[in-house]
Amino acid sequence: MPIASSGNAEIAYDDLNADQSGDPVVLVHGFASNRHENWQRTGWYAAFEAKRRRVIALDNRGHGESTKLHEPEAYALETMAADVLAVMDHAGAETADIMGYSLGGAISVHCVVNNPDRFSNAIFGGIGKGFFDPDAQRSDLGSAMDADDPESLSDPLARGFRLFAEQRGEDRKALAACARGPRRVMALEDLAAIRVPTLVVAGQQDDLAGNPQLLADAIPGAKAVTLPGCDHMYAIPHPLYKAAVMDFLEGWLDA
Repeated sequence: MPIASSGNAEIAYDDLNADQSGDPVVLVHGFASNRHENWQRTGWYAAFEAKRRRVIALDNRGHGESTKLHEPEAYALETMAADVLAVMDHAGAETADIMGYSLGGAISVHCVVNNPDRFSNAIFGGIGKGFFDPDAQRSDLGSAMDADDPESLSDPLARGFRLFAEQRGEDRKALAACARGPRRVMALEDLAAIRVPTLVVAGQQDDLAGNPQLLADAIPGAKAVTLPGCDHMYAIPHPLYKAAVMDFLEGWLDA
């Protein structure tokens, strides 16, 4: 398992199919998950292997096998985006396609906006209209990680995240700090400056993400896909999500 140093954190990652030519796909997972749960178990590693694509998938700070910090200021999106660039540098990837889901989608937006020369294509999953309200649900998620008893949580989404984290042995104090980390509302002109081909994907029943079209509308030429019948938790393994991403990366959505 390779590890990249990024500021005050060590970032664990997988580098799969490194012998393949062309840009790798960098995968950035969501809150309370990790690279294996978000991408390997749900079939994304296998899907990209079948396409003969190199995959670089990291554990965000505070998650998985990366450094666990318990101070909210350690989890600014700009800092977490810098972790992605540190992993790319460590892996020797000058440019890449990037796909992030939920928190990973927001991190990926910051990567592309602030480092446009490093990315060839971008897929922002599990975010949409809610991207413009970064404080939505955050206090609930922090409180959910701090709660003694998850059954005491009245918000089903917050309870679901808490149970998910607990089942996978994640550090709840680190996750609470991550949920309370600084979040800057990105200006519309920042999104309008994105020039890489972009796909925005979210589930039809994903109340956390909101409508993906409203985020796509802020990015020149971006396309949006809504996954029917999916909420926030169950969109990731959906075969239509994989099909949309592969079609996008192979140019079929432009046909």
